[in-house]
Amino acid sequence: MKTAREEFKEELKEEKIKEKNEYHEEMAKYFPPYTRGEEIFNAVSHIVGGALGILALVIGVVFAVIYQKTTGAILSMIFFGLSIMLLYTMSAIYHFLYPNKAKRVFRIFDHCTIYVLICGTYAPVCFILLNNYQPWNFVIFAIVSFLCLIGVVFNAIMLDKKPVKIMSQILYLIVGWLIVCFMPWLIESVGMGGALLILFGGISYTIGVIFFALGKKVRYFHSIWHIFDILGTALQFLGILIYGIIL
Repeated sequence: MKTAREEFKEELKEEKIKEKNEYHEEMAKYFPPYTRGEEIFNAVSHIVGGALGILALVIGVVFAVIYQKTTGAILSMIFFGLSIMLLYTMSAIYHFLYPNKAKRVFRIFDHCTIYVLICGTYAPVCFILLNNYQPWNFVIFAIVSFLCLIGVVFNAIMLDKKPVKIMSQILYLIVGWLIVCFMPWLIESVGMGGALLILFGGISYTIGVIFFALGKKVRYFHSIWHIFDILGTALQFLGILIYGIIL
């Protein structure tokens, strides 16, 4: 026979479990229906992306100091490397967390830092690859920064609104592909090899967006998007490093 105290403890334990389950069910409404296995893969893949960011920061800055020796080149590679680290770190933490308030916060960080990476990528493109086209390189960077700021603000305050989700996907593509307007300058500056690496990086990001859009419907499509993101980052980093800094 259980004592009244033991029965009370069991009832209290069951009540806590029930409240916890209800809390997670309520929080789950704010997140895509990914399985735990998908989320672990998503987190691990972007831990790899974060490691790439560390390498990009260290290697990029060292080579900028050795070969370029300009403040603009060094600062732009610092920004680029930090933006890679920031995005992939925020994403890894977001995907690793169970549905709760902290995960909601990191989901916002995850979406906002996409724009930080876009802006961070344009920094060395404008101030290393297109540095001979002043003042237009400053104009390009100002336009990109303004559009990215708009994306950050809307995602920070209205992330769950459908119009904002649609706007974000369109804005990602518009800002990302803006560089195509200046492709002749890019080819003249770094040659066809460097321009192609930048272009292939953009194509990789764009293919990834397709998997992102279908990620809620097909298991592990979101994870495939992560792979294309990392590939896009790596290709553009190599294009900037090899053809913009070293050669």
